[in-house]
This record gives sequence, structure tokens and C-alpha cells, in this order.
Amino acid sequence: MSDRAANGVQAPVVQLREVTKVYRKGAQEVRALDGIDLRVESPGMLAVVGASGSGKSSLLHMIGAMDRPTSGEVVVAGRYLAALGDAELTGFRRKTVGFVFQSFNLIPNLTALENVMLPMEFNGVDKHERGRRALALLERVGLGARATHRPGELSGGEQQRVAIARALANDPPLVLADEPTGNLDSKTGQVIYELLEEIARERTVIVVTHAEPLAQRAKRVVHIQDGHLV
Repeated sequence: MSDRAANGVQAPVVQLREVTKVYRKGAQEVRALDGIDLRVESPGMLAVVGASGSGKSSLLHMIGAMDRPTSGEVVVAGRYLAALGDAELTGFRRKTVGFVFQSFNLIPNLTALENVMLPMEFNGVDKHERGRRALALLERVGLGARATHRPGELSGGEQQRVAIARALANDPPLVLADEPTGNLDSKTGQVIYELLEEIARERTVIVVTHAEPLAQRAKRVVHIQDGHLV
């Protein structure tokens, strides 16, 4: 499928049609997502806001090809995810989606530079180019001078900036951030808000957040409640 629709209009980066996700806990059925329709254009930031258990993370997992819907259709960057096998989905995620997590998820025994280089290694980029691009990304997030430091030697805000640089390592068209300021104080969170806002000028950023200041920076906000967009 092309990234342009048949009429020449740019196709959405993300399109969900009647997406439902049902989990079973013993005899109980939990509908985490219930008939979600969502279209996300590029570039820009979309904020998904909702209470704990509302379906925010499930929605992000569908878009990021980390889980499959029970029913419905998920199209990301022109690819119908249902048509991809597990190995194809892994390759798709590496090239198409950058992830930013609340808990940073950096590898503790690697330096900041090595953490940013790692996704490129999985994509077959040669070592010299990995190092060059990783350092450029760390400089972009203001951490060029901290490239040789390990996560334990960095503050929470610095670790999240390394995580954002890592999310950009393979130049994905889509960045997904799950509560990216949840473990940070408000002042540090402000730096992360500004950085995500800058990134959203050139690609699509989807943020799941409880933080109203971050949601207010988004080009568009949707609210989710009990698996429904409201």
C-alpha cells in the first residue's frame, strides 16, 4: 500500500478501523478496546488521555505492533499489520516505530552512546555509522558531553533524553511515548515536553499521558474511557 491515497492525498500514518481487544481472565472477559476508529496524520503530536485501566496502553500496543487486535484493522505507515507474520512485525517495529517508556528501559551496563547505537545494530547499520548517528542524536537532545556515561550516572531527565535519542535511532516515521514524564518532576518534565514537541514537527508522535501540560502541547487530544474514544 502506498503512503499516498489513490486520489493523491497523503495517507494517514496510523489508521484503526473498529479495533477491539478482548482479554480473558479465567471466566471473565475484559474488553480493553471496544470498536476504536482513529486516523492520525503526519507530522504532529497526538495525546491520548485517560484514567488508569481505560485502554491507553492497549491502544499504544496495537499501533506499535506489540499486540494484535481481537478484531478490526490496524494500518501503520501503509502496512496492514494483520498481513504480517511475527518475524515481519519485529522488522516492521525496528524500522517504523520508536518507543519511549516511562521507566526509560535503558540497558544499565551500556553507555548512553551504546544504548542509542543498539537499535541501529539490529537494523544492520555498520559500526562507524552507528557511532556517528548516535552521537549526533545525543547532541540533538543536549547530551553529547554525557555520551560515555552509563544510565546509573545520569539523572532521570537525562536518561529519558537518551531514551528519546534511542527512539530516533532508525529515523522512524512514528514515535510512541508511554507516560514519558511519569517518573520525572515537573521542571524536568518540561524539558521532555519541549523535546517531543520539536520532534513532532518532523514526524508523528503519539503520547499516552496523564500530564495535562503535555497534552496541551499536542496538535490533537483524544480521550479514552472504558475502551472507547470519547
